[in-house]
Amino acid sequence: MPGYRAEFMVEPFVEGLLGPPVVAAVEAVTDHGFEPAIDAFGTTIEGDAERVVAALADMLRASMDAGATRVTVQIERRTES
Repeated sequence: MPGYRAEFMVEPFVEGLLGPPVVAAVEAVTDHGFEPAIDAFGTTIEGDAERVVAALADMLRASMDAGATRVTVQIERRTES
């Protein structure tokens, strides 16, 4: 089944620390059942398209409500080979 791979970066961020906007973003996608991969360049989730989009919508609301000044999102469509 086709799905999406989404990577997002929440600002402001402090190297080595997960500030409130980042924590809120990660909690929002975790609430959708994702186990996000967090690294220095962003946070990544993968899954079916509808679930990823729903998680991203909640992530945007949560991170902005927690004080994010910018959220950058990149989405790739995945297809099974």
